[in-house]
Amino acid sequence: MSERAPGIVTKHLSWLLSGLLLSFILFALVLADSRPASALPFPAAQVRPLPAFARKYGMPCSACHLGWPMLSPFGQAFKDNGYQMGNDRDAPIYQDPGYWPVTFRITPIWHRDSTNRVAVDDPANPGGSLEARITTTGFDWTGLDFHAAGTLAKNISFYVLPSSDNTGAFHFESVWGRLDNLFGSSWFNVKMGKFELDNLLSEKRILTLSSVSGTYANYHFQPLVTPGSATNPLIAESYTFGIGDNQVGVEVMGHSKDDRTRYSASLLSSNDGSPGLPTSRAYDGFFTASQAFEIGSLGLQRVGGFAYLGEAPTFYQYSQGGVGVPGTGIGNKSFYRLGLIGQWYLRKVDITTMFFHGWDSAFLGSNTAANQPLPTGAQSPTWNGGLFETHFTPSPQLVLINRYELIRMSRQVFASNPSNFGDMDVLTVGYRYYPFISSRAGFAFHNEFAIQRQRGAAPITGLDLTTSSLLVGFDFDF
Repeated sequence: MSERAPGIVTKHLSWLLSGLLLSFILFALVLADSRPASALPFPAAQVRPLPAFARKYGMPCSACHLGWPMLSPFGQAFKDNGYQMGNDRDAPIYQDPGYWPVTFRITPIWHRDSTNRVAVDDPANPGGSLEARITTTGFDWTGLDFHAAGTLAKNISFYVLPSSDNTGAFHFESVWGRLDNLFGSSWFNVKMGKFELDNLLSEKRILTLSSVSGTYANYHFQPLVTPGSATNPLIAESYTFGIGDNQVGVEVMGHSKDDRTRYSASLLSSNDGSPGLPTSRAYDGFFTASQAFEIGSLGLQRVGGFAYLGEAPTFYQYSQGGVGVPGTGIGNKSFYRLGLIGQWYLRKVDITTMFFHGWDSAFLGSNTAANQPLPTGAQSPTWNGGLFETHFTPSPQLVLINRYELIRMSRQVFASNPSNFGDMDVLTVGYRYYPFISSRAGFAFHNEFAIQRQRGAAPITGLDLTTSSLLVGFDFDF
């Protein structure tokens, strides 16, 4: 029988209360030694912070963040302008020779992760399998982010982000150059390299850190094939992608002088940001546009839309030793993701709402090569998703977080699948406390609990698969 969300939450309630008790004890200790924050010229906001920028311009991190790492409207405008204020501090030639535009970020944590149904060997039936709950708990640390960003000269911006996992294995998360304000116009800026897509809801500036809620489910969802199967297997490397992932390509972006109106268009390699040339000869496209407007004393509101249009190969034209030759993927089939988003500011509360729609070719959905007939009953899967996320900032030093995501299948890969097969719900609650606000470094005491349920995704029984994560950590950069 399928589990119900209230039952799942009840099973984890004792752990949640224990974690929250520990969190509040530590929170009280930090408060006891903290000093009140001074008044700030901009609302507090969060995004992956760069104290290097704060040091460069002599402002607190809260000038650009509602609560780092999430950006405020002012921070978004600064980013859109190529990390430039339009004053003599923009160009490196005017900086102190000792200035180094670099920020390090890492997070020591304690966390408890649990999954209710994992395939394991059946001790009573050699060669057989069964499902068991797997729970792990302990102290850990995240990988290291090494941010270097800013301007090389007036209207020439850059970003380089070597990033490691917690074993110290590095890769390049971002590496791009940007020509700003071409022809003297803010409507024409060109970026090339590996970069985050121009998402108003940024996954790279997400406030949550756990294995469940450290990404947005809607950005990465792919439909399941049949009950008991794992997530839709790869047809080719280029079909594994996420709108929240950094991609490789070129972006043309523009905005009005006051940043109220924005647009961007990107041409991307079909390899989800991997180094080297893609498996296929296809390209993807990503397009966004948004408009901001004031509502009295409530602040700046913004609405927009986005579209990701792509193709993925379904078989190799050539092989060697039975293995496909890289770069010869053909039989491309289409997929797309569409969305509408709203960002609403109500004084100390900001709310993000999103509607999401996805469609895959029947060949991609059923994992079928285009040179083979479709399985009987195979059809193009479609689904709709939604997100509702709130941040309450009673002071610049404290942000309370709540997020709910849902995904609902409207057409299954096979009509014989249960109508709710693969549906997903993700609930997250937490808070971040910043004991100080400065231009030198950032520190957050971070706490969250997240739980995710996907219908019919258990690997053997085809029952509901539920994963939860409780996390406490010190998130800091310098």
